[in-house]
Amino acid sequence: MGSDFIHSSEMVDNVSEKTQFYVGLERCIEDLKVYLFDSQVSVVGVHGMAGGGKTTLALALCNDIQVKDYFHNNVIFVRVSQSPDLKGILETVWEKIAGRKRPEFKDVENVHMELQQLILSQSNSILIILDDVCSINSLEKLLFEVSGCKTLITTRDKSIIPTNSSTQLFQLPLLGPKDALSLFCFWATGQTSISSDTDANIMQEVQAKCDGLPLALKVIGSSLHGEPHEVWKNKLSKGEYISDYEKKGLFRSLQTNIDSLEDVTKECFLDLAIFPQDRKICADALLDIWVYVRKLEKHNAFAILSELANKNLLKFTSKSRGSKPISYENASELYISQHNVMRDLVSYLAHKDNTIHSKRLVITRMECGLLSEGELINDSALDTQILSVLTEPMEENHWHAIDFPKTEALLLAFTSREYILPLFLKSMKKLKFLMVFNCCTKKATVKGLEVLSSLPQLKSIRLERLISPLGGKQSIEELQSIEKISLSLCEGFRTISTFDTTKLQHFNLDHSSDLEELPVEICNMPSALSWSITNCHLLQNLPYDLGNMSHLRILRLSALPGLKELPVSIGKLEELEYLDISVCERLKQLPKEIGQLKKLREFDMRECSRLRRLPTTVCELSCLKLVVCDEKIGKQWMRAKNISIPELRVEIVEAHFSLDWLDD
Repeated sequence: MGSDFIHSSEMVDNVSEKTQFYVGLERCIEDLKVYLFDSQVSVVGVHGMAGGGKTTLALALCNDIQVKDYFHNNVIFVRVSQSPDLKGILETVWEKIAGRKRPEFKDVENVHMELQQLILSQSNSILIILDDVCSINSLEKLLFEVSGCKTLITTRDKSIIPTNSSTQLFQLPLLGPKDALSLFCFWATGQTSISSDTDANIMQEVQAKCDGLPLALKVIGSSLHGEPHEVWKNKLSKGEYISDYEKKGLFRSLQTNIDSLEDVTKECFLDLAIFPQDRKICADALLDIWVYVRKLEKHNAFAILSELANKNLLKFTSKSRGSKPISYENASELYISQHNVMRDLVSYLAHKDNTIHSKRLVITRMECGLLSEGELINDSALDTQILSVLTEPMEENHWHAIDFPKTEALLLAFTSREYILPLFLKSMKKLKFLMVFNCCTKKATVKGLEVLSSLPQLKSIRLERLISPLGGKQSIEELQSIEKISLSLCEGFRTISTFDTTKLQHFNLDHSSDLEELPVEICNMPSALSWSITNCHLLQNLPYDLGNMSHLRILRLSALPGLKELPVSIGKLEELEYLDISVCERLKQLPKEIGQLKKLREFDMRECSRLRRLPTTVCELSCLKLVVCDEKIGKQWMRAKNISIPELRVEIVEAHFSLDWLDD
């Protein structure tokens, strides 16, 4: 694949006047110039999602007068992209710097060495802009560790940018509403603001759909340019923002980063299509699908999730107070979100993929009525592996007894105050993952959970915003293979003791507003590896038998502001590696038995405002690598580090108050 080269002196001829409308980039340009003019910085990495304006920003820097003056017009722009001709790129850069025809070079290594010597011989600084770098292997051949040469890299994958003291990383933000509207007006009407003869409501509605993505604003604006307003209104009335041709053109521009994914990673990425639009996705739910259905190891699954985030195909937000590390241990506190256009692309690709392979089926039923076999796309849909059903209120007679014998993951999302599980659940003998998700802001009562006892391979259940999801006549104590239960924003949890927990490996309870006391039986989980109780504001005590879970590796007791103490039996958790007691504001002391956690590696205790003194036994935590805490307790940890834990890193954080978790 060929690459584009632009020298600063050629910019006027190579960049049209229209593409030099750099709306919303002024602040970014100024921030980047600070890095470029810093003598201690040799590499600047700019990352952002596809279509976000990285190339436009790079070209704007090439045109900037201060940049050209600082580098004496020695600014070279190279578009790298996928499968680049590295030898050809280096040879052309050599010609641009030397100002003469290149000699014959043997190979990439030879021209790289000669080019490095040439740069060293120059009296003026040089800026090389490498645009759209997709591979770390390509980047390694295009970097020069010599004084007088700076490199600016634009990429969708921030993980390829080197991390060292001479590198600065810059994430390109999307456009704000005002700048987005200005850019859309520019491509749609040729003006930079809404003109008097333009329907302002239409302009604002379309730009909002693009959600600040410059490429979408350009494509959609261009598709409407010259069209009468009646055509615009007609498209909007039908929910059409761009024609199919333009939509596919936009998707083709965004799809290149997805095409470069490995097959397994691409399959995982397309699984995002099963979740309702305009909703944040719990990272833990997606990871369960990949672990139980895709058969991935847990940490490999999280590595794929991180890769997709690094490539700007999704982003993480946390529902916890404070800024916690992005890690597998904190997956239950992480949400996933996507840009509107990228979300549409996922749905488009997943639907396209499903016409060839029956992998995922999304059924949307927004009105009351029968969901019958005839409403499915085709007979092969019954072979689907992952099924997602979004409905409004459903009664028992609304469900048709459809057979889904091969489905392994089922997501049931609904918008109503009452809900009943579908009858076809009984046919899902291979079902491994089930999520029942109430999209309303208020909790809903669910019926029919007793049917889960007939699912012999069910491994993971996730319930959100439900009332009395367990117990009573809905007992599911006969679950044969269950390994994980996650309850979020649920009420009626006291009945957890009505079913068998002895096989559970992972238990998560989050935002239970009516939970005042945990039943003793909840600690009867001899197989438990991770156990999480978070954001339960009425909870004051933990069962003494907590220490009976002898195989526990991860224990999260976060945001329990009423919790007064930790049971001394915590010292019996000899396999524990990760402990989180953050935002337990009434906790005044740690039991001396904490020193018995010989395998503890990470300890998060931020925002424990009343905890003023550590027991001397913490000096016995020889495997401890990281403690996150407030400043006052951090000094005590530093003394413990100096005494007996030399490899300990103490991270001091400030108190942080946020309600971002409500915006899901």
